[in-house]
Amino acid sequence: MGHYVIRRVLQMIPVFFGATFLIFMMVYMLPGDPIAAMFGDKAADPAQVAALRHKYHLDEPWWKQYFIYMGNVFQLDFGTSFTGRPVSEIMADAFPVTIRLAFVAFFFEIFIGLPLGLLAGLKRGSFADTGVLLVTLVVISIPVFVLGYIAQTIFATNLGWVTPTVQDSTDITQLILPGAVLASLSLAYVARLTRTSIGENLRADYMRTAIAKGLPRRTIISRHLLRNSLIPVVTFLGTDLGALMGGAIVTEGIFNIAGVGNILYKAIRTKEGPTVVGIVTVLVIVYLVASLVVDLLYAILDPRIRYA
Repeated sequence: MGHYVIRRVLQMIPVFFGATFLIFMMVYMLPGDPIAAMFGDKAADPAQVAALRHKYHLDEPWWKQYFIYMGNVFQLDFGTSFTGRPVSEIMADAFPVTIRLAFVAFFFEIFIGLPLGLLAGLKRGSFADTGVLLVTLVVISIPVFVLGYIAQTIFATNLGWVTPTVQDSTDITQLILPGAVLASLSLAYVARLTRTSIGENLRADYMRTAIAKGLPRRTIISRHLLRNSLIPVVTFLGTDLGALMGGAIVTEGIFNIAGVGNILYKAIRTKEGPTVVGIVTVLVIVYLVASLVVDLLYAILDPRIRYA
C-alpha cells in the first residue's frame, strides 16, 4: 500500500503542473488589459500603469509569469489581487464557507441519494423504483439556477421557513436550502448510479452463493451487495466533492453566499487573474487528493483489491 501511495503522489505532480499551466495560460491570454480595466473610463497615468504591470509581472512573457507564480505558490504565496488584497486572505475567507456548503450538499447526496438508489435497486420494477426514476429524471431535467429560484420562492418567500439569502454563513441551518439545491443534480445521479449497480450485482454469482448459504438478508445486503455496489458510486462521490466546491457559482449567486464560487465569478468578470488562478490551483489540489482517497477506499470496499 505504501509503495502505491508514493507512486500515486508522484503521478499527481505532473498532473498538477499540467493543470495549473493550462489554467494560467488561458487566464493570462484572455483578450483585454486587466490593468486598464482597473481604471475604467478614467485616464490612467502611463507611469502608474507601467508600475502596476511590473508589480504583477505582466510585462514579462506569460511562460515566465507562470514560473514566477509557481515559485511563489511553493512558498504559500498566491499573489496579490488587483485590489491590493493578498489572494491567500481572500481564499481564507471564501473556502471555509464553500467547504461548509459542499459538505451540507455531500450529506444530502449520501443520506438521501444512496438510500433512494438502494430502494430502487432492490425493488426494481415496483412503484418505488418508478417513483425514484421519475423524480430523479425531473431533477436532472431542471437547470440548477431554475431549481434554486423555485426553492427560494417556495421555502423563503411563500412559506417563510428560511431567509431568501444566507445572512450568516457560519450557521449550518441557513445552508440547508442552498446545500440541497447544490446537491440536487449529483443526488439524482447518485441514486441512479446506485440503482444500476445494485441491479447488476444482484445477478452476480457471489449473490446467489450467499443466498444459497442461507445468510440473513441484512448480512447479504450490507456485507456483500452494498459494499461491491458502492465502488462506482464512491468514484463519483469522490470527484464530485471537488466539483461541488468549484461548481457552486450559481448556487452561491442565488443565495448571496460569499464563497469560492461567488468570488471566482466576480474575479472572472473583472479579469482578476491572480485570484482566479489561486482559487483554481487549490481546487486542482482538492481534486487530486480526492482522487487518491477514492482509490484507497476501493481496497476497503472490496477486499479482493490489493495495491502492490
